[in-house]
Amino acid sequence: MTSVYLDHNATTPLDPDVCAVMTAALREEFGNPSSVHAPGRSARVRLDEARDRVAAWIKAHPAEIVFTSGGTEADNLALFGVARALRDRGRHLVTSRLEHPAVLNPCRRLEQEGFQVDYLPVDSEGRIDPETLRRSLRDDTLLVSIQHANSETGVLQDIQTLGGIVRERGILFHCDAVQSAGKLEIDLGAWPVDLLSLSAHKMYGPKGCGALFIRRGTPPLVPLILGGGQERKRRGGTENLPALAGFGRAAQLAAERWEQDARHMRTLRDRLWRGIEQRIPEVQFHTPKEESLPNTLSVAFEGVAGQSLLIRLDVAGVAVSTGTACSSGVTLPSETLQALGLSESARQGTLRLSLGRETTEAGVDYALEVLSEAVKTIRDGRAGRTALGTGI
Repeated sequence: MTSVYLDHNATTPLDPDVCAVMTAALREEFGNPSSVHAPGRSARVRLDEARDRVAAWIKAHPAEIVFTSGGTEADNLALFGVARALRDRGRHLVTSRLEHPAVLNPCRRLEQEGFQVDYLPVDSEGRIDPETLRRSLRDDTLLVSIQHANSETGVLQDIQTLGGIVRERGILFHCDAVQSAGKLEIDLGAWPVDLLSLSAHKMYGPKGCGALFIRRGTPPLVPLILGGGQERKRRGGTENLPALAGFGRAAQLAAERWEQDARHMRTLRDRLWRGIEQRIPEVQFHTPKEESLPNTLSVAFEGVAGQSLLIRLDVAGVAVSTGTACSSGVTLPSETLQALGLSESARQGTLRLSLGRETTEAGVDYALEVLSEAVKTIRDGRAGRTALGTGI
């Protein structure tokens, strides 16, 4: 059984307060929020409360929040919704090579529909050069989509600067904030962002719900899901009230404690970082020292396959992820690590360690002990096989 969970960028455990809110909604609010009778009105009050809480957390207006099934749907709605709504104005979009597949794959599909997409390069730390972005913009550019935080390395983009460049040209700007939400402050009163994606399960809420912020004044998007006109006709389908009530509570908690959580996670992340440096030779860190998520550490171990380390750590009760992307059980090369220009051996030897609220010093120290022993065992075994193979 896992005793140390260091994969919070994949998903977070459900906060007990969030679970209590969801349980109450399951028991008490069976009505459809679109119904006009008393049970429906009661459900609508609970839904409106959740929307108010999410909006207040990111300093937006409740009418600007469209609830979705998660971050992936929010990203898809932003890209497809804008491109298909405004295709008569242009067919050009801009994103980066570091984006999540929920952005990259819609961009590739849009290319099949006749759109052109520029994929901006990044520097060795994973950052976009503002001038490169400026030069990529054209008269027919409809949308720029740039993530706030990368889920693998934790690198942060300068959304204020990048968004300002896009806004100067009157182009819509979408930001995927799924990984930074709950770990850092998001202020849409100050950010030059038109659309922003969120996901509840990355911030101690339930899986299967998220939101897309659409700033007032943004042209109407073409919806992905057509139905009964829910979410102001922007996303059809009866709302998942228990999950959204939980999302609202998770947002409220994030607003109250993100600074405390960030300090806690950064302290322990740095403890983990120093421990690896001191105990394990021949390592390469991909996470920048500055301007990165407080909880994330991406590191490669020379001569050791990340998958082998993951298995050994899992057996010892430590949950981490590798530097490769896994979808439906299929392991694929990490596009993020490729974009950083890393060698194949570095990509294959990478682990991502992501901490959370409940991570402790004892947990970090135990993970360090298990990790250093696993690396040594694998390297010693490799050295022994090499010696036997050369007759030494």
